[in-house]
Amino acid sequence: MTAMSMIQALNSALDVTMARDPDVLVFGEDVGYFGGVFRVTDGLQARHGIQRCFDTPISEGGIIATAIGMGAYGLRPVPEIQFADYILPAFDQLVSEAARLRYRSGGEFWAPITVRSPYGGGIFGGQTHSQSPEALFAHVIGLKTVIPSNPYDAKGLLIAAIEDDDPVIFLEPKRLYNGPFDGRIDQPVRSWAKEPAGEVPEGHYTVPLGKAAIVREGADVTVLAYGTMVHVSLAAIEDSGHDAELIDLRSIVPLDIETIVASVNKTGRCIIVHEASRFGGFGGELSALIQERCFYALEAPVQRVTGYDTPYPHAFEWDYFPGPKRVRAALDTVMRAN
Repeated sequence: MTAMSMIQALNSALDVTMARDPDVLVFGEDVGYFGGVFRVTDGLQARHGIQRCFDTPISEGGIIATAIGMGAYGLRPVPEIQFADYILPAFDQLVSEAARLRYRSGGEFWAPITVRSPYGGGIFGGQTHSQSPEALFAHVIGLKTVIPSNPYDAKGLLIAAIEDDDPVIFLEPKRLYNGPFDGRIDQPVRSWAKEPAGEVPEGHYTVPLGKAAIVREGADVTVLAYGTMVHVSLAAIEDSGHDAELIDLRSIVPLDIETIVASVNKTGRCIIVHEASRFGGFGGELSALIQERCFYALEAPVQRVTGYDTPYPHAFEWDYFPGPKRVRAALDTVMRAN
């Protein structure tokens, strides 16, 4: 085990899979010699060669189209979209081609691609570098959507995604990239922490897609979160005094509905926390699933703590960002209900 930040863990996952399987390729804007804008691919070109880790033009649609073609003919490409905000030009390729290829070819072809992309706010990225588009991908049948919250899971989930035969959207929370995040902080940090954030095995291991993690056991209320919001929610729970059970979904498609239902049936209350805007967000789907399966166990309406239905503001980022105060308020509200 080695202490790693999330960036180091993701880099290790790519390095391990490229060393084990010559069919794994990494490419995208500035991922080669430069090592990526966040340095996740640092050193990969030097270790594995320019033919397996290379730069591409600024053409998201072309990047994903190339990856789909590679995957259909036996390779396992891992393209990077530099920011999740810029993935929309590739959306048609993902929806109409990657997600449908296995079905439309009767299983003759498939697209074993893993699309990595930094997402979310908390770093003064502004409206075009801070968005959380996970609900767009969750709606597309044939795509898997994975979001880690810590270095150990980040490495294990990324290896599992690369080895999966279906297309995976792998969203990496920028706020967690470079070190520990104190969820109690109600202000963004301009200089990120550089300390390692967790113990991670150096070699190959996987964390299964579609299996949630119970971060904290509790009896009074269930809190569902993923990515950065896991840390925010944990801080809010510890400061609130409520005995809440915190579940890190880790992947939203496939979704570990069994773990969610078991927890809500036990606690009778539920809060959903995500950074994306509220209307049409993935929290709405979670709320509906809970209502359908846990209606008679619920002691209070399901609460959602989310971003607001506005563009992500630069000047008022920490008012938009769902912080611990808002999560604590939701905990108090749901616990007061009879």
